[in-house]
Amino acid sequence: MRLTTKGRFAVTAMIDLGLRQSSGPVTLAAISQRQSISLSYLEQLFGKLRRNELVESTRGPGGGYTLARSPSEITVAEIISSVDEPMDATHCGGKENCLGESERCMTHDLWTALNVRMVEFLESVTLQKLVDDQLAKGFRVEDKPTLKRAISSMPTVRPIRMNVPNSVFALGNAFSKT
Repeated sequence: MRLTTKGRFAVTAMIDLGLRQSSGPVTLAAISQRQSISLSYLEQLFGKLRRNELVESTRGPGGGYTLARSPSEITVAEIISSVDEPMDATHCGGKENCLGESERCMTHDLWTALNVRMVEFLESVTLQKLVDDQLAKGFRVEDKPTLKRAISSMPTVRPIRMNVPNSVFALGNAFSKT
């Protein structure tokens, strides 16, 4: 099995979400910044994770994503399979036609057994274990999100409201009343 960036990023993003979900919904922009994962790529991954009922989305201000279930109920195997990551070490994709129409290669049984072990292992690792491992290593969840804003640090200048005529006609009317 070759785990591609799709599976790695999905697991990484889910760990990030698991670490911070007690503070409410987590934005993909914040995960993107912290984990250096493209925001558009995260949007694709989280669409699949949402369709597979691993995360829930909340719209609007203060919105973002939360886990749909307890992290102790979500396995790494579920996360990887949710983003369409194949977990197959055989050359034939398990179809037993490695060398042609109906001919298996000599190592087919070896790779099939490896597939079984990989899936068993990934099913035994929960998101909660990965979150706990990060916390045990001394990871600290920041109190406030560190999302960088693309807004100028200059103070905003508000226009001064004056009660004066705003056109030549209004000016003429103002003088005609006096």
